[in-house]
Amino acid sequence: MTTGHGELMTAVRGPLSEDAQIDVPASRSEYQCVDDILEEEYETTGQKFPRLQYDGVRRVAIVCGPPSPLHGTMVGMLMTKVYNAVNQAPGVSRDISDRVSIKFPQTNATLNDGGELIVRIWDGALEYFTGVGRAELMVAFEVGISRSYEKLRAAISFSVCALHSNLGIAMSVNEDKSYTKPPIQRYATFEEMNTAIKEMEQALRSQWRACPYGPLIANDVTWFGKISNVVLETFRQEDRNYRPDTLLIPTQSFTIVEDGKFIGENVPSNLAELTIGDCIPTHILRDRNIASIPLDFFNRDWFEVNFSWSMMEIAMNRVHEVCEFQPV
Repeated sequence: MTTGHGELMTAVRGPLSEDAQIDVPASRSEYQCVDDILEEEYETTGQKFPRLQYDGVRRVAIVCGPPSPLHGTMVGMLMTKVYNAVNQAPGVSRDISDRVSIKFPQTNATLNDGGELIVRIWDGALEYFTGVGRAELMVAFEVGISRSYEKLRAAISFSVCALHSNLGIAMSVNEDKSYTKPPIQRYATFEEMNTAIKEMEQALRSQWRACPYGPLIANDVTWFGKISNVVLETFRQEDRNYRPDTLLIPTQSFTIVEDGKFIGENVPSNLAELTIGDCIPTHILRDRNIASIPLDFFNRDWFEVNFSWSMMEIAMNRVHEVCEFQPV
């Protein structure tokens, strides 16, 4: 076993927090060997995580932990809201809108111009079915929770430049203070444990109503930190000849939350970018002028309700993780 293989296996077998992405130096063969092991385990156990991505340019394998409730909810809401906007769009017949579908996380691989392997797992996408067994990638989505901006940008750029989606939509979420797991709290009876959990839940919910973007604190523990910022950006490939590993610059960028406060009142509901033509091939539309009609999908109500609810769910999951029944 090579050193790189050993390092990669150590990272794969070690504890992985939600939304974690750990870079491990590895050759292509080392990545493929460990990925084969994980695929075999998935077939036998159904365990989906950890999963691996690969960046052949940097010769790095990326070990990915499971998505948090916040990650999963935001990806799902972005895709669903855009999908619903397509179905309600004026001038689009039902037989056309029915060909638009939601694609969930999927592994995609390509070779760049230098022959290096690049493997990414997209968070989600909208596709348009053009015929039996054929579909066009229309809009790709990525959400990064306390994840480096460069990694998020690389992920959405891959979907646009390598997989040729019309548009990429990325949401970056950053927590001001990361959660540090406290010692396990042990209780002699179930009643005592459940009472302690309910008291912490009441304390957290009281703060949650007043501070929908955190922090959530109980018993001197920050169960979820204050959200420092949430940014929504769009990415578009202006030139089809871009290299698959090109890092795009966002075409639109909007800060929605800053320092624990919503500041996105003036954000255009289509992010000043998304149109019907991004979700349906223009040549399919009977009137090509329809392609330029904006698709409105973003508003404060659905964003704030789902964001804050998911944040509270994460905090309570963390509370349950450190409470343990241990009879005397």
